[in-house]
Amino acid sequence: MAIAGLGFGAEFIPIYQAHPDAELMAVCQRSEAALNEIADRFGVPGRFTSYEEMLRDPEIDAVHINTPIPHHAEHTVSALRAGKHVACTVPMATTLDECRSIVAAVRESGKKYMMMETVVYSREFLHVRDLLDNGTLGRIQFLRGAHYQEMAGWPGYWEGLPPMHYATHAVSPVLSLAGALAESVVCIGSGRISPDLTGRYGSPFAVESALLTLRDSPVGAEIARFLFETAREYVESFTVFGDRASFEWEQTQGSGHVLHTGEIPAPVEIPDFPHRLPPEIAPFTTRGVYDDDHEHLSFTQGSGHGGSHPHLAHEFLRSIVEDRASAIDEVTAANWTSVGICAHESAMSGGARVLIPDYERVTG
Repeated sequence: MAIAGLGFGAEFIPIYQAHPDAELMAVCQRSEAALNEIADRFGVPGRFTSYEEMLRDPEIDAVHINTPIPHHAEHTVSALRAGKHVACTVPMATTLDECRSIVAAVRESGKKYMMMETVVYSREFLHVRDLLDNGTLGRIQFLRGAHYQEMAGWPGYWEGLPPMHYATHAVSPVLSLAGALAESVVCIGSGRISPDLTGRYGSPFAVESALLTLRDSPVGAEIARFLFETAREYVESFTVFGDRASFEWEQTQGSGHVLHTGEIPAPVEIPDFPHRLPPEIAPFTTRGVYDDDHEHLSFTQGSGHGGSHPHLAHEFLRSIVEDRASAIDEVTAANWTSVGICAHESAMSGGARVLIPDYERVTG
């Protein structure tokens, strides 16, 4: 394994080091000083300031990409063409054409791809998935996902980003629970951000809110997202309405999730799921890599991403070892990512319906 990008990416270093199926051979960071500091801290032997040079190393089988969003597609395609399996943080890409290029590159290379979406491996999601599978929720009637975040002070490439261009934390749980891909989207933009922010991407909206139709499913879903100049505590959330019971995400952090049975609400205790992991990496469901002074902001705001990191790494590695598609393969990742891209297109077009591309038809 090699990891590219050591801000958020460093959270995965000891997970891969401890995993019985992997050896972390190298890390890559543009800043040599930061590279050496982190590599020294964790005892990583291979160190690269050039991503291209790292890809030429024949000893590296797989790359976990944690570079800035604008580079995800380029770095993914180049790694696949270099014969490496690829895990990439969200979103998969920033355009529909980039999504198509990645799907084609996966098929041309024969390598495994996984988008490392944290929410669908969070303990909350795993618990609700169990409630669905054991019949507690019954038949799903409607789904709602939301990701509210104030990103003032984040790196400059985030400034003014269209809200739906980073929507997979809200999209992924609803589509995964529905067991369906998105078919179409209608989205409205609401409010306005400052001209300075608007000028970066040409997106004026403070909030974007979308309604999805799902392929071969009678269930609908709603997604809401904001990034700037809208006051609220951080939350990544999903709500599931079933005919027997409904799971509702807590309204404020610490207030508690609720399970509604009929009209009777009751608090929900969310268990952890370390028993689903090799014992060597199970402890990482409840702790991060760094102390409080070094944790990445996304890890801190996201409440540790629900203990998802070791589950993600394990699924990616097992897909390689077992020679099978990952749980979030190229088609699934492209669909989840394209929901946001197409939703923003809809918002910019006054709420016109936009069809989601069928990536199963993409050929290498």
